Amino acid sequence: MTGKRFDVVIVGGGCIGSAAAYFLKSEAGFKGSVLVIERDPTYEFCSTSRATGGVRQQFSTPENIEIGLFGAKFLKNVGEHLEVNDEKPSISFREDGYLLLGTDEAMPVLRENHALQIKHGAEIVWLERADLKARYPWMHVDDVPGGFLGLKNEGWYDPFGLLAAYKRKARAIGTEYLNDEAVGLERKGGRIVAVNTKANGRIEAGAVLNAAGARDAARVAEWAGVSLPVEPRKRSAFVVSCPQPMPGGPLRFEPNGVWSRPEGKFLLCGVSPAEDADPATTEFEPDHYLFEEVVWPTLAERVPIFEALRVERAYAGHYDHNTLDQNAIIGLYPGLENFYVATGFSGHGVMQSPATGRAITELIVHGGYRTIDLKRFGVERILSGEAVRETGIY
Repeated sequence: MTGKRFDVVIVGGGCIGSAAAYFLKSEAGFKGSVLVIERDPTYEFCSTSRATGGVRQQFSTPENIEIGLFGAKFLKNVGEHLEVNDEKPSISFREDGYLLLGTDEAMPVLRENHALQIKHGAEIVWLERADLKARYPWMHVDDVPGGFLGLKNEGWYDPFGLLAAYKRKARAIGTEYLNDEAVGLERKGGRIVAVNTKANGRIEAGAVLNAAGARDAARVAEWAGVSLPVEPRKRSAFVVSCPQPMPGGPLRFEPNGVWSRPEGKFLLCGVSPAEDADPATTEFEPDHYLFEEVVWPTLAERVPIFEALRVERAYAGHYDHNTLDQNAIIGLYPGLENFYVATGFSGHGVMQSPATGRAITELIVHGGYRTIDLKRFGVERILSGEAVRETGIY
């Protein structure tokens, strides 16, 4: 492939890179060629493959609420969007909502967030303690005043199924995928003119999208002579069983950050480690102590039958952690004419992939946003240190 040229070269073929490829090749105003470079076609260690696969609108920034609404609409109609040869993909979307339980201390911020979510069209309701007891009689709620529940457009799905559907559709409409490892970028002045690969040599590029994810996004930026505050942070998940039949219900966030949701006859659960125990790492050994010391006691307090939970298996994946503010970094890198970035999602990459793919396409093809204005998530804030942080969000 040495010497070949593509109008857009995407480094990273996970959900973000493949969504961008799909939206680009679907755009009526774009007639160019697209290449996705992905070093691991099995996606075994890709963040997408190890993601929880949720979508929600319970955020405190308007952009993330809008991204969540766009994503939910896309996911609910994924069969129409990503159909190939009359075959509609299924990602097993369960629109069962998110339930965020709040404390008295957190209520002022959570109510402010709720008002903003409603303003932007999200269907989130406040349930008083009595409402929670009536709706979920198996749940102990005497320690909380209530919770916020998504009635529509929130839930979970198969993230690897979504990735496979993106990729299959993108290839069907003309995207090329290259099983190779990017090893460098060639820069001339304010442009990236080529991507160098390990096995296929130099590939000329009209534009480059850095969608390399947790382990490589910062490194790809360095090849362009710039920087990104993105590093891999490990997140552990636990698949657990219970001797008694487990109740269904929404994906639930506890006030201490423990999350859980039904997964067939099992329960999928986890929690982020404390900030001082959350180093950058590329290893995949689950942090079993989190289940023993934090997750299990929290779940057993909330649902008494969970005292008898048993871990069936555990696994770990990586967040592309934005160390500035844990929000997405999306846009054209200032000072470069054709180097785009989509990274730093900090655990929200799969759910935000539809809106991100749409946004990157609008920037490349039209030079600006048309669907959701994401300028606030641009690289400019990274360079100035002006953080955009979520508040009251677990």
